[in-house]
Amino acid sequence: MQNVSSHQQFILNGFEELGELRPVLFIPFFLMFIVALLANTLLLYVVISQRSLHQPMSILIAGMALLELCLPVFFVPNMLLSFLFDWKGITLIGCLVQMHFIHFFGAFQSTFLVWMAVDRYFAICTPLYYHEVMALERFLKFIIPFAVRNMLLITLFVGLTGKLSFCRNVMNHCFCEHMALVEMACGSTTISNLLGLIAVFLIPVFDFLFVTVSYILIFSSIWRSSSTSAKALHTCMTHVMVITLTLTVALTAFLSYRIKNGLPVSVRVFFSTMYLLLPSCFNPIIYGIGTAEIRQHILKTLARWTHSVQTQAK
Repeated sequence: MQNVSSHQQFILNGFEELGELRPVLFIPFFLMFIVALLANTLLLYVVISQRSLHQPMSILIAGMALLELCLPVFFVPNMLLSFLFDWKGITLIGCLVQMHFIHFFGAFQSTFLVWMAVDRYFAICTPLYYHEVMALERFLKFIIPFAVRNMLLITLFVGLTGKLSFCRNVMNHCFCEHMALVEMACGSTTISNLLGLIAVFLIPVFDFLFVTVSYILIFSSIWRSSSTSAKALHTCMTHVMVITLTLTVALTAFLSYRIKNGLPVSVRVFFSTMYLLLPSCFNPIIYGIGTAEIRQHILKTLARWTHSVQTQAK
């Protein structure tokens, strides 16, 4: 009944409190964007080009690199233009499309950690059956349910958000985030808020609980097998680092928007942005350094490229 006055154009007003210093944000976010693109592209190239890395875990790492390569593309360029040229406008359709892809790819950040935990569980707890269980046709039973869950929930709550009427059109954010857009709606937003909470508990919360249980079982198996504990611990530490980083930033971003607190708006926007951008920068670096086989191939690739450049320069 309020659709007549509903806004169809929005202004993304994130970090407006900084005033004239706002354009300075272009520099750190641009550098993070470049690091994310280069690091993930390099990691993806190395895994694809080296046949010795065509193993389940390396393929999952490459899949995460592809995810982390795509995710910033949907919001960082627009954010950088906003900082540099003060371009803040976006249509409702554009906002919903951006929101869908951001939350869709963001959901798979935790889901890839689940698939990696499953791989580590079978590799360490049932090594004799590892290759049999991790064969694609068998591993699909772990992939398909999580992928379908993500697609359905994200599409559902974004679609429901698009049916709301909006009384305000100035969003205190740098991109279209679910709660930031819902806060501007007229009338009751109970169903949209509830569906957003359900999506949060069924995707990142469930995924992190799944990963936690998996690693409890993994470390229990490691302690019982002292002969392989050192190697297994080294293998798992990389994934534990990524899980800790992702969980910390995700919980901070989630709680800052959904629990009443005294955090300034710019701080909430910062954490919400870092939740998406920080893993894209650091995950490929952590995996590149922490995984011995990948690190060796990355160093060889960089050395080969450096030699090629030097040869052409002569």
